[in-house]
Amino acid sequence: MLKYRRSRNKELSGLEALSKAQQIVFAPFTFQCVGALIDLEILEFIDKNPADIDEITQKCNVTEYCVKTLFDAAELFGFIAEKNGKYTTTKISQAFLYDEMTKVNFNFMRDVCYLGASELLNSFKKSSPEGLKKFVGNYPTIYPALTVLPEKMKKSWYEFDHFYSDKCFDEVLNIIFKDNPENIFDIGGNTGKFERACLEYNDKCKLTMLDLKENIGNAKNNINSSRCDYVSINVIDKDAVYPKFSDVVFMSQFLDCFSPEQIEFILENIRKNMEKSTKIYILEPFIDNQQYKGAAYSLAHISLYFTCMANGNSRMYKKSDMEKFINNSGLKVINEYRINPHDYTLLECEIK
Repeated sequence: MLKYRRSRNKELSGLEALSKAQQIVFAPFTFQCVGALIDLEILEFIDKNPADIDEITQKCNVTEYCVKTLFDAAELFGFIAEKNGKYTTTKISQAFLYDEMTKVNFNFMRDVCYLGASELLNSFKKSSPEGLKKFVGNYPTIYPALTVLPEKMKKSWYEFDHFYSDKCFDEVLNIIFKDNPENIFDIGGNTGKFERACLEYNDKCKLTMLDLKENIGNAKNNINSSRCDYVSINVIDKDAVYPKFSDVVFMSQFLDCFSPEQIEFILENIRKNMEKSTKIYILEPFIDNQQYKGAAYSLAHISLYFTCMANGNSRMYKKSDMEKFINNSGLKVINEYRINPHDYTLLECEIK
């Protein structure tokens, strides 16, 4: 397994360090500048038609003040380029136009996280997602509030959530069905996409989706099969009644939604209610198991989303952390699979 390791960068000079510091200081305006160039359709226009200021103001129906002010900043952070008075895009800005991952991440940060990020400090102090209150009031976590989020925010949340895990399903299904299990229990099924993938992959298996009642109701609208059952449950409720698990238990991007104590509580309850032969599969993008620095950088910042928007107490974990939680819960990892294309890891576990 290839892992991302922090490189030992050459020490910056004092002036270089000050320059980097200013980039961080003004980063919120950099982010909003990008959003404005996209929404005003200036970026798309100059990508297809390198143009001067006058042409841009006319074709995009914006003022000269708007264009010059945005371009002064955008040129300095490498987002646009000028040659002989005409402006065009760069490889960086083209990612925002054509790279699906970049677009999904940007919309998630802008529509879901940006406003709530101002409550990051309070969220750490209170161990609760204080930024979420800016959108839906006093919910303990974002998960029961998903169905009532503002439409644009909801759309960006689901697109982000599905973009990564959905691309893993083909490889994952080949692995979890290797022993022809009859029963699959999906904990945290959300909208039911994994359930539908299983039902299409195997015409005999039976699915049981476990989730909050709000998400169960949403998933039922997306799944039409007599082979799928539903269990409404809050898995961290001390009085939660878990079903009896057989064959396969699957959790995709689920355990990162909980604190270490809660993860161990969940895994212990699964262990207590599973047959000896049951296999548990945990799919996660571990922060220390990435090939690329950009991926590790993104995951570290998604932890801050969990702090101020999702639940106030979870994060993207390292594989070594998850292995410790698994071991503390009376389970053991018996196989590890690398799942492409986004460097996910699938841990196969069983009772010790």
